[in-house]
Amino acid sequence: MKKSQNFTEGSILPALVKFALPVLFAIFLQTMYGAVDMLIVGQFSTAAEISAVSTGSWIMQTVTGAIVGLAMGTTILLGQKIGEKKNEEAGRVVGASICLFALIGVVIMILMQILAVPVARLMKAPDAAFASTVMYIRICAMGSIFIVAYNVLGSIFRGMGNSRMPLITVAIACVMNIIGDLILVGVFHMAAAGAAAATVMAQAVSVLLSLLIIRKQGLPFEFSKKCVRFEKQIIRKVVELGFPIAFQDMLVSISFLAITAIVNELGVVPSAGVGVAEKICGFILLVPSAYMQSISAFVAQNVGAKKPERAKRALAYGILTSLGVGVFLAWFSFFHGDILAGVFNRETEVVAAAADYLKAYAIDCLLVSFMFCFTGYFNGCGKTGFVMIQGIAGAFGVRIPVSYLMSRIVPVSLFRIGLATPCSTFLQIILCVWYFIRMEKQASNTH
Repeated sequence: MKKSQNFTEGSILPALVKFALPVLFAIFLQTMYGAVDMLIVGQFSTAAEISAVSTGSWIMQTVTGAIVGLAMGTTILLGQKIGEKKNEEAGRVVGASICLFALIGVVIMILMQILAVPVARLMKAPDAAFASTVMYIRICAMGSIFIVAYNVLGSIFRGMGNSRMPLITVAIACVMNIIGDLILVGVFHMAAAGAAAATVMAQAVSVLLSLLIIRKQGLPFEFSKKCVRFEKQIIRKVVELGFPIAFQDMLVSISFLAITAIVNELGVVPSAGVGVAEKICGFILLVPSAYMQSISAFVAQNVGAKKPERAKRALAYGILTSLGVGVFLAWFSFFHGDILAGVFNRETEVVAAAADYLKAYAIDCLLVSFMFCFTGYFNGCGKTGFVMIQGIAGAFGVRIPVSYLMSRIVPVSLFRIGLATPCSTFLQIILCVWYFIRMEKQASNTH
């Protein structure tokens, strides 16, 4: 295994971009991973099955998002230990994290089998899509241990400053998922159930191959079987750092689930249209998402090395470079959303609904570069409590109430419902700027 990347020395922008590019490609493949389900089901099945995949995948993404957020605690703590050059403690962080997340994987598998029907009912899944939605959730939940392992492996390597291994992992999963979807959905016509089964099998293969690669090449710090144990102090620290992020991510996802439930009440076509649009939005947000993860790892190492100025400069570089991409994506999404939606579905009504919703996300493209980069910075600083608070404020103070109010204005417009997202992001940016200034004042007062 290649040596972990040291972010505490040398030029900042080249190092940040070098690390962010594999993260970007990994997120792109991860987004493709989810979009392939929608794309292939859209080509070989009905709007009802698209709605099932849309609703079911949002529910599973909520669970997965919480896992990724909690695993960020491992990324931050591991990055800090590497920045402090405490390699033995780094190995213990990885071992304790393995124990914690293995337990979580088993719990999720059991709970989601029980909750599949109540959750699908809560999401107001259309009658035509209800049974398929429940089936999608239950099949994905059966592979929870692989879903958890898949995401935790990525968090460990990002903490090491190694963004290539997560790229390899997600590339394997993406290829396997495409093959599985084409066979199960395209050939055997299993629709939403086939998409779910392909997802689980792909992640299982990806995890097993990744573990074989790690076993062969090793890790850049001390790690052995004796490291894999429940160390209460380390697990407590991982949870302290990761829980606010996980809780915030889960609540943000719940706010999007609420929007999905609101749209589901409008019928199968709006439900399918928003489902398609949300998959496209995953691609639109690729660059700021990559910078959020990269800045977290970059800042964590520099905080551990007592170099706060490097951390702030990384934040500035991240905002400027991602904003440049955001301007182009905003223009294309607003004026040519129908072209993007047409890739996923052939039904004219679904494409029109998706394009209408995408116009609102085009506005968000101009805002997320600020918000995502600030989030990565605060995560790397260990200020995950604030990240949770601003996320909750955006989700429950703006996104849900605005989307609900817009859905009551007749005639109903998916564009107006979609405006809830940029409104939420704008509030979060204001909170982030305020907190950054507050941190700067506190730092100057201590010197």
